[in-house]
Amino acid sequence: MRKFGTVIVLVSLLLTLVLSACGGKAADPAARAVENYLNALVNKDSTKLSALSCAEWESNALMELDSLQAVTASLDGVTCTTSSASGTTSDVKCQGKILYTYNNENQTLDLSALTYQVTQQGGEYLVCGQK
Repeated sequence: MRKFGTVIVLVSLLLTLVLSACGGKAADPAARAVENYLNALVNKDSTKLSALSCAEWESNALMELDSLQAVTASLDGVTCTTSSASGTTSDVKCQGKILYTYNNENQTLDLSALTYQVTQQGGEYLVCGQK
């Protein structure tokens, strides 16, 4: 009987750890939306990029994508956090870089200089601009 109690306690602790690890990502959905947007951008996925953008920003997002068509791009150390929120609008700051290569020349875009504006629409968090 005592072994059964110990097993229950260990399983409970393990489940708590697993669920808390999963919960960390869900805690900042606005920041996650920007990270997904940046991934779609460097992966040149116009469909996903459009889906992650609000209607007012979609043409700008696609112009950003066009500017990366002739380069090889990747993200380096990107992490985003919500810096402020008011109602359904959030400002999201990111750390890290977009690395891109054109004609064997390496370039970087420091993301810490940008603030992304994110709006919650219909339960989804969408990128709607930059400051």
